[in-house]
Amino acid sequence: QLSEDVERVSENPTDEREGEMEVHEDASSVILPDSELGTTAPSLRFSKTCLKNVFSVILLFIYLLLMAVAVFLVYQTISDFREKLKHPVMSVSYKEVSLYDAPGIAFYPGKARLLSCKHHYYDHIPPLINPGQPGNIECTTQRINYTDPFTNQTTKYALVVQGPRDVKKKELVFLQFHLNGTDQDFSAIDYLLFSSFQEFINSPEKAEFMKDCESSYSSWKFSGGFRTWVKMSLVKTKEEDGSETVEFKQETSVVNYIDQRTKPRSDQLFFVVFEWKDPFIQTVQDIITANPWNMIALLCGIFLALFKAADFAKLSVKWMIKIRKRHLKRSRQVMNHIS
Repeated sequence: QLSEDVERVSENPTDEREGEMEVHEDASSVILPDSELGTTAPSLRFSKTCLKNVFSVILLFIYLLLMAVAVFLVYQTISDFREKLKHPVMSVSYKEVSLYDAPGIAFYPGKARLLSCKHHYYDHIPPLINPGQPGNIECTTQRINYTDPFTNQTTKYALVVQGPRDVKKKELVFLQFHLNGTDQDFSAIDYLLFSSFQEFINSPEKAEFMKDCESSYSSWKFSGGFRTWVKMSLVKTKEEDGSETVEFKQETSVVNYIDQRTKPRSDQLFFVVFEWKDPFIQTVQDIITANPWNMIALLCGIFLALFKAADFAKLSVKWMIKIRKRHLKRSRQVMNHIS
């Protein structure tokens, strides 16, 4: 409104001059006391102008402070965005399935021999009839020899067994091994879990496949004279390049086996059970919480506020200059009239 008034005055200078001439004529026709001319009117005008100038300066400083706050917010927003890009957040999601892809279980029995293998359901394992004697092998198995990937000199023998699939029926695989004698104080069999038994069967180079599995997955042990219960859970990890890696987590419990055979034996019996812990596949991936579109919108708002504040400060300075010039002009006119 002030700028419009100034423009209107600048467009019609003759009207303003005519008004001033009329004021001068009226003032000249009336004889005022010296005290009223010299003290009252100029002091009132000066006080109003002073208050307006002070108020304008205060507003200017307030908007300069707001501009400083906006600049700080811009810097803080960009810093937070860069920090979130450097430190992504790990996201864990769970997917429920009814059937798993049957995993492969690679055993390294050494001198031990597989006596029996069978799939059971509903978490029920019937008692052994002839422990230590060969029984039925009802599992899908594959025997393979390959070179140790870490030494490239030792040949390893592996017995690969198809793992359980049906998690709703609590399918499990029960295996029994027999070791006639050992030179070591402790007897154990190593085993390795990998994600898909079908991929192993379809692989044209099974030896290379097992070398890659041994290089990628961890191996565990189960001891003789116990029944080792292994509950598996599957974890998939998505890498930054889009690839996906699979690993197993295990919960094992060991139960003592009471050997009820009549004659004392020097051989060792191994019992191990594999089943799925739950029907959830855990997927882990890194996500970046910083959203570039939110940051762009925030920066646009901040820059808009900066431009508006700068524009207001510019108009305020111009208005103060015009008010100052007008005040000086009126002061000169009053002094000229008095003289």
